[in-house]
Amino acid sequence: MTRDFSSSLNPSQLEAVYATEGPVLVIAGAGSGKTRTIVYRLAHLVEQGVSPSSILLLTFTRKASQEMLQRAADLLGEGRGLARVQGGTFHAFAYGMLRRHTPPGWPDRLTVIDRSDAESLIREAKAELGFGKGDRSFPKASTILDNVSKSRNKEFALRDILSNESFHLLPYADEIETLGDTYDRKKRACGMLDYDDLLFALETLLRSDEELLTNVRRRFEHVMVDEYQDTNLVQARLVELIAGKGGNVMAVGDDAQSIYSFRGANVQNILSFPQVFPGARTIRLERNYRSTQPILGFTNQILAQSRLLFEKKLWTEDEGGPTPQIIRPLSDLSQARLVAGKIVELRKEHPPGEIAVLFRAGYQSYHLEVELNKLGIRFAKFGGLKYTEAAHIKDVLSFVRILRNPSDTPSWHRVLAPIKGVGPKTSARLVTSLLSGDREYVDSWRKKRPELDALLGFLDELRSREYSPGTLLEQIVKFYTPQLEERYPDDYPRREAGLEELLQIAAGYKELDLFLADLSLENPEPRGGEREEVVTLSTIHSSKGLEWNAVCIIDLIEDRFPSRHAMNRVEEFEEERRLLYVACTRARKYLALFVPKAVYRRGKETTEPATASPFVREIPGEYYEEWQENYTGGLSQTKGAPEYRRPPSALNPPQQRTKPSGTPGAAASAPPPPAPDPSTMGFCNHKVFGRGKIVAVIPPDKYRVNFPGFGLKVILAQYLEMEGEQGRQSG
Repeated sequence: MTRDFSSSLNPSQLEAVYATEGPVLVIAGAGSGKTRTIVYRLAHLVEQGVSPSSILLLTFTRKASQEMLQRAADLLGEGRGLARVQGGTFHAFAYGMLRRHTPPGWPDRLTVIDRSDAESLIREAKAELGFGKGDRSFPKASTILDNVSKSRNKEFALRDILSNESFHLLPYADEIETLGDTYDRKKRACGMLDYDDLLFALETLLRSDEELLTNVRRRFEHVMVDEYQDTNLVQARLVELIAGKGGNVMAVGDDAQSIYSFRGANVQNILSFPQVFPGARTIRLERNYRSTQPILGFTNQILAQSRLLFEKKLWTEDEGGPTPQIIRPLSDLSQARLVAGKIVELRKEHPPGEIAVLFRAGYQSYHLEVELNKLGIRFAKFGGLKYTEAAHIKDVLSFVRILRNPSDTPSWHRVLAPIKGVGPKTSARLVTSLLSGDREYVDSWRKKRPELDALLGFLDELRSREYSPGTLLEQIVKFYTPQLEERYPDDYPRREAGLEELLQIAAGYKELDLFLADLSLENPEPRGGEREEVVTLSTIHSSKGLEWNAVCIIDLIEDRFPSRHAMNRVEEFEEERRLLYVACTRARKYLALFVPKAVYRRGKETTEPATASPFVREIPGEYYEEWQENYTGGLSQTKGAPEYRRPPSALNPPQQRTKPSGTPGAAASAPPPPAPDPSTMGFCNHKVFGRGKIVAVIPPDKYRVNFPGFGLKVILAQYLEMEGEQGRQSG
C-alpha cells in the first residue's frame, strides 16, 4: 500500500519519491528539500515491499547517511528499521567489498593505511632515493602526497597537476613523479591500500570479475547517490557499474553547486547523467524553503549567463524581504570598515550567529578581522587561518615587535629560528647576550653565521631611521621573502597573498604602536555553545551546506572573484560563477555584495580603479539596489543604471548552450565553438575586457585580441561576441 505523502511534500518532491523504476536524476536546487526527498523515498521503497538489504545509499559523509536512514526509520515507525540498508560513503562501501574479494594485482591480505602511514611511506621512499638531502626547499611528504592524490582523483598526469596548481614545485617534478611511482610499488608489495586506492581497486575488481558484478547488481536493486555533482570520475564509473545502464538508480544533486574540482569533483558527471543512463527521467526541485524571493531572483540571474547547466529557476512563496544590495566602497581599504559597520547594523535585527561574511580566499578577511577586533565584535573564522594565527604573519610581525621592544624574547626566537645551527638553547643565549651587551658571544656567532650578521645589520638599519608602518613593513617583507620561500616551500605563493594583505593593512596607519595594538587585540576562539553568539567569517567553500539570516560577500572585483587564475579556462570560470551562486544562496533574509571601486596599489602609494566582477555586471539592475560610499562618510543609494554596466551587447555574448529537448529538464550542452575564421580580423566584445581588436587567430578555437587598457589577451572564441561587418569597418 502506498502512503499518501502529498501533505508533506510538494509535487516535484512527490514525483521524485514515487519514481522508483529506472534511472532518475533529481536536480535539487539550493534549499529545495533534497534530504527530505531522499528520506521519504527510502521510506516509500520499504513500504512498497523492497527489502532494505537491496538498497544502496551512497553519500559523502557517514553522518549524512546515518541521518537519512534514521529519519526514514522514524517516518516508517512501528519499529520498522532500516538497519539492513547499505548506507555510507563510497570509500566505506569499497572497503567492505575489498575485505571479501581481492582485486587483481594485489596480495590476498589487504590492509588500509591512514594519512600518517601514507606520509611515512613517502618519507621512506624519499630517504631510499636520496631525494632532498640538504635541500630545505624540497617539498614535504604531505605536499607530495596531496599532489599524488590530486593526480589520482582528477585522473591527470602528475606533471600536469603541478603545472596547473603548484607551479612553484615544477623544478622537482621528476623527483615527485618518481616518489609517486615508488610509493605505489611499496603499497602493492605490502598489500596496503590508501584512501584513493579503495575506489580504483573496487573498479578493477568489478570489471575483472563478471560473476561478482552480476551478483552485486542482483543484490542492490535500488541505488541512490547524494550530492552527485561532487563525484569524481571513478565514483561516477562505479555508480554506472553497480547500477547498470537501465538499473534503478537515482542521483540527487545540483550542477550549480559543483565547486570542488580542486578535490577531483567533475561537474560533467551530473551533466552527462541522461546520456550515460539512456531514458533517464529528470526531475527538478525548484521550490526553495530557505531564502526570500528577492534573493532567489538575484541568484537565478547569476546562473542565467551560464553556458552549461540544467535550466532551473528557484522560487518560494515568501515574496517579502529586502532587495539584495550591491555596496560600492570607495576602495578595498575602506571596504572592511563598511562591512564592520553593516554588521553592527545587522546585529540590531539578527543574532550575531545569524550573520556571516563570505570570501573567495582566507586572506581576504584580514582587514575585516582587524576592524572587528577594534569594535570588540567576536567572530569565528572557517577556512583559512586568522591573520594572528598564520605563521608567516607572525614571522613578519616579530621584526616589528623587536623594534618596539628589544626585550621581546619570543619575537627574537622567531626571527633567529631560520638561522642554521641556532636552536632553542643557542637562541636563548644569543638573546641574553644581545640584551646584556656580551659582544664576544654574539660576534663569535656572527663570524660563524653570515646570515646572523645580515639579520642584525638589517635590524640596526631599521632602528636608525623613522619609517611609516607601511614603509617599514615593506622593508621587512622584502628582507623576509627569501626566508618565506625557504621555510614554506610547499605553499609560499599562497602565503605571499597574505603578506600583501598585511602590507595593505599597514598602509592605513600612521603610528606603529597603534598598528601593533590593533593587530594584537584578542578575539578569543568561541567554545562549543558560544557559536551562536559570534559572527561567522568563512571562505565560500567552507560555507557549503550552511545558511544564515544575513550574508555579506566581499571583494567582488576582477582578480579576486573570479580569481585571476580562472580567467583563461572555461571550466574554471564557470566554477567561479557557481561559487558565487553558492555564496548567495546561503542567505535567508538579507544579502549584500561588496564591490570596491578602487584597489590600493602598494609601491605606487595610490589607488587604481577596480573592475567589478563580471558576475555582478551581468545582473540586471532591477534585481538589486546599489549603494555607494560617500566621500563625506556613510552610504547613499544610487539612481539610474549602475555605473559599471556596459551595454548588453558587450555583456551578454550569444549563448552557446542549446535548449533542452526530450526529457523535461535535460542537460543543456555547449557544442564546441567553431574554429575561428582567419578572415575575421575585426572587432569583438568581451564581458570582462570590453571592446577589442582581433590581431591574430590561434587554431583551433582562440583569438589574440588587443584590449585598450588591458593589452594583448588570448581568449577562447566562445567568450567573444564578434562585431558585424559594419562594426569592423567603423572601428
